Amino acid sequence: MKITLRRINLFSPDYPKISRLYRTAFPADERAPMTVLTYKSGRDNVDFWGLYANDEWIGLAYAISENDLTYLFYLALAEDVRGKGLGSRALQALLRYYEGSRFYIALEQLDPSAENIEERKRRRQFYLKNGLKPIKRTIREASVVYDVMSTGNVEPEEYNTMMRNYLGKRVGRLVSMDVVE
Repeated sequence: MKITLRRINLFSPDYPKISRLYRTAFPADERAPMTVLTYKSGRDNVDFWGLYANDEWIGLAYAISENDLTYLFYLALAEDVRGKGLGSRALQALLRYYEGSRFYIALEQLDPSAENIEERKRRRQFYLKNGLKPIKRTIREASVVYDVMSTGNVEPEEYNTMMRNYLGKRVGRLVSMDVVE
């Protein structure tokens, strides 16, 4: 099964489905406004992807790049295709597309008291199985703190600069990366 990445914008035929998936796949405190994501995807270093398997829409991905660094901000598959290996194939297609880039994600922390702890463990295992490794970093985006997994090291100042450039200086102050000792 061939996975393809197609750039998405407000006028894409699958935009309504992608917008709906985005709202249902991510908690409200982890979502940037869809209008902001769509607007900023017009930049050269921002990719808003529709994910397709044999030309059938299966999900979304959103990535920000700067120099040799790529932050996979969002990845989600439609509920009816989850658990069929398509997530791994989609992630591998993204890794190929961004080959040569240090590719990283922010992942919910493994808080034993979280009501979705089993889901968090499965998500972490998914990224481990697909070649990402935990690094000793955390990311704070507004009120949420995440662990970081990556294909290479990411320095806090690289992330902080990337996000200030993406969000602007004022909003960029709401996010930061820290080293975990």
